[in-house]
Amino acid sequence: MLKRMILQRLGTSVVSLVLLVTIVFFLIHATPGGPAYSILGMHATPQAVAALNKEMGLDHPIWQQYLTWWEHLFQGNLGYSFTQHAPVASLMGSYLANSILLYLLATLIAILFSILIGMFQGYWAERTPGLLIGAGQIIVYSIPTFFIGVMLILFFAIDVNWFPPGGIGADESFGGGIQIGSYFHHMVLPAVTIALPLTAGLSRYFGHQARSEYRLDYVRTARARGVPPLRIAVNHVLRNAIRPLVTVIGMMIPGIFVGGILTEAVFNYPGLGWLLWRSALEQDYPTLSAIVLLIGVLTILGNLAADLVNSILDVRVRYE
Repeated sequence: MLKRMILQRLGTSVVSLVLLVTIVFFLIHATPGGPAYSILGMHATPQAVAALNKEMGLDHPIWQQYLTWWEHLFQGNLGYSFTQHAPVASLMGSYLANSILLYLLATLIAILFSILIGMFQGYWAERTPGLLIGAGQIIVYSIPTFFIGVMLILFFAIDVNWFPPGGIGADESFGGGIQIGSYFHHMVLPAVTIALPLTAGLSRYFGHQARSEYRLDYVRTARARGVPPLRIAVNHVLRNAIRPLVTVIGMMIPGIFVGGILTEAVFNYPGLGWLLWRSALEQDYPTLSAIVLLIGVLTILGNLAADLVNSILDVRVRYE
């Protein structure tokens, strides 16, 4: 049963990946004037456009360009950035490590605080502390990410001067001679900026799960037997309420990247989101499409991993 479920999930992921690549391909060709005008600018001469179309194979039939697009992807060829004069793959690689570390730190912060806040909210459900936590979640979730980043900079970087206002260090790259402590010191404010909206959403969902567990008969039985509340929370409620959270985390990967784009722009953090922002402003469509593809692939893989982990944790998922 588990093997069949894994094959079904893999098949769905492959179909989603093919659709993603196809949509990105046709979106690039749907830009005004085609990819050549997007690269050279709308005031480019017809001779320059024709030369670039021939160089990039854009003068071939659309079906042939589509097959070539897939061939390049399998070879790891994501195109060439004419605005930054570098292959897109190497350009993304120099920023990817910064984003991965930032997003992992933000996700870890969000998960830890979501579990903690959700447990309190579930325990105090429909009472004043639980209602106050719910109101705070709605307020934090509704605040724009860039506004959270600006407020954190004003207070923690300017007023109290605890953290730097942006960047990641002198050479702007991890492992290039910069001290690890300084590197993570620069990541604290951007990570918290991304983590706060995630925490508001995840903790609210986890709070509902915890509240449902607290209402079940086995919890009431444990209370009647005199089991300490902390033991009930950790050994019973937390173990059962955390399983659905795995799926939600996989579905929130696009939200992490969206928050990361704005956050990296606010903090001038040299990551993939900052590169996406810059590529959009410069109309660097090869880099833009490659980053969108990467985000889509990571989203598909994240949802697949969440389904597999959830099926291992909960046998009922395999039969559903």
